[in-house]
Amino acid sequence: MVTLRFLMAAPTTPDAIRDVNARYHDGAAAHYDAKWGIDWGEIGREQVLGKVRKALGGRLPLFERSLEVGAGTGYFSLHLLMAGVTRAATCTDISPGMIEALTANAQRLGVEVDACVADAEALPFEDRSFDLLLGHAVLHHLPDLDRAFSEFYRVLRPGGFIVFAGEPSRYGDRLASVPKRVATAAAPAWRAALRAAKAPSGHSDGGEINHELEQHVDVHAFTPGDLEGFARRAGLDDVSVRGEELLANWFGWTNRALETTAVAEDVPMAWKQYAFHGYLALQKVDGAVLEPRLPAALFYNLLVSARRPG
Repeated sequence: MVTLRFLMAAPTTPDAIRDVNARYHDGAAAHYDAKWGIDWGEIGREQVLGKVRKALGGRLPLFERSLEVGAGTGYFSLHLLMAGVTRAATCTDISPGMIEALTANAQRLGVEVDACVADAEALPFEDRSFDLLLGHAVLHHLPDLDRAFSEFYRVLRPGGFIVFAGEPSRYGDRLASVPKRVATAAAPAWRAALRAAKAPSGHSDGGEINHELEQHVDVHAFTPGDLEGFARRAGLDDVSVRGEELLANWFGWTNRALETTAVAEDVPMAWKQYAFHGYLALQKVDGAVLEPRLPAALFYNLLVSARRPG
């Protein structure tokens, strides 16, 4: 274990950060959808459409050509294609394993998508190629965000939009650590009550070594002003940063932290239904009651949108 910890020392250069992200996400790709409960039906589609509507202030235009960076297994882009919000989608990820999983999902769902391995800070596309550039839970993995936003601006057509969702807020990330610690302490009693066996370390991340890598892939947590600054320095305008999920986040992180300690097959369906529908219910409370009234910085997730002038 001493050797393992030595090998997993925190990356200190941009190239090392990119490398550890590629390796971790390669190892996690096969179990990624199951780990995060990604839904490919109507519920998942409404989740995606709701986030895009919220980021764009209630609008949901038709986009001719979209680009998703850090697309993972395709959750956002594939749902937008199936909903008819985008006519043609291109997806990139630094992880070949994620691109392989995304392509398999697209084939299973009967959706056509262009997908390739690429670094978000050096996009292999011509200037002014897309009218929507989006991502979900990706910005906090990128070492050089000014460089990345400059690329986003470059490949956007004049009048095109960026939309990024699922970015951790600095304060919200600290709040989220509380339910994680509580759940970790309660996990043995929870497993005993459900008669669930303890899972091997790192099982949902592709093994113990990959689990060790996970602690090094998140390199940023943001204030709303941080995200606005990246967008404005790149030349984007109409910048908006919104907060999302507080109660739902606490509930979701508690349940997820519990579930990752148990063998998945031992967790009863009744528990899974409770966790899933409870999260959706609290998400509605957040959206209707808390998000319009509380500062964006209090929420776990930040959504940023902006537009290229012209």
